[in-house]
Amino acid sequence: MESFVMRRILSVLPVLFGISLLTFGLSFLAPGDPAELMLDQTGTSAASAEEIAAMREKMGLDEAWYVQYGMWLSHIVQGDAGTAWHTGNSVWQEIERRLPVTVTLAFCALAWAGAGGVALGILVVFFHGSLLGHVLSALIHLLLSTPSFLLAIALILIVGETWGILPTSGIEKIEGYILPSMALSLVTLAMTSQLLSSRLHEELGALYCKVAAARGLSSWRVLVTYALPNALLPVLALLGNYFGSVLGGSVIVESVFALPGIGSLAMEAIRFRDYPLLQGYVFLTGTIFVFVSLGVDLLAYYLDPRTRFGRSS
Repeated sequence: MESFVMRRILSVLPVLFGISLLTFGLSFLAPGDPAELMLDQTGTSAASAEEIAAMREKMGLDEAWYVQYGMWLSHIVQGDAGTAWHTGNSVWQEIERRLPVTVTLAFCALAWAGAGGVALGILVVFFHGSLLGHVLSALIHLLLSTPSFLLAIALILIVGETWGILPTSGIEKIEGYILPSMALSLVTLAMTSQLLSSRLHEELGALYCKVAAARGLSSWRVLVTYALPNALLPVLALLGNYFGSVLGGSVIVESVFALPGIGSLAMEAIRFRDYPLLQGYVFLTGTIFVFVSLGVDLLAYYLDPRTRFGRSS
């Protein structure tokens, strides 16, 4: 077990290195000269060539790209992501101020996707072949084929504007998280229910479930007590990776519902061409996703004896 854990942890290092290269490359791929952009936001007139050259030297942009990358990486390792150009504050301060909103949104979305997906998956299997089962299956396919932004707009129009029972923007109250988290989770909820129902069908066809049914146990008890625990492991992996991705993938939903999270902060950084802030966002969300995926893999390895005994340690 220790060898697998060590190998899995070491495999994260090249991924983090790739994320750092991608993050640093944003300043080269994006249009415009960072030094000139910096001067444009601090001055009242067009900067001269001498001022631009001095700013480039101050920012270290006159060095070779690998020297700049080394300097940037050393600062990141020390916990310094630089200064946000359009606010003058530390990049980490800007992200730290917005991060709680996105984390709360991610946990709410995870709760919707987990609880709703598991419940819907169980119902689809239990009512398999009936009219209700066909309706639930059609609902799953409808959710899978609908983009999140369209679900967000539909929820705003129906629940927020027509019914008027929930707020459609802001987070003054906890109710402000309900609609955006639902919009963010419905597609994953459908994926969870589809995956779980497929796994449940496989488990119900296994010998141990057939023996349990032959002993006279009810279909519901066989489904929930015997089949469900063995079918949940891939669902946990799906939800774990979803939580990691939603921290960096909530940009559209946060923009639609006007939530001050790190997703809207990224859009703000793009609008102002604030490369240090955008780099900090990309590096943080990429790193979070990698470590969440690592945690999910280690949890699956610990929970599933077939995974442990099927490997050579």
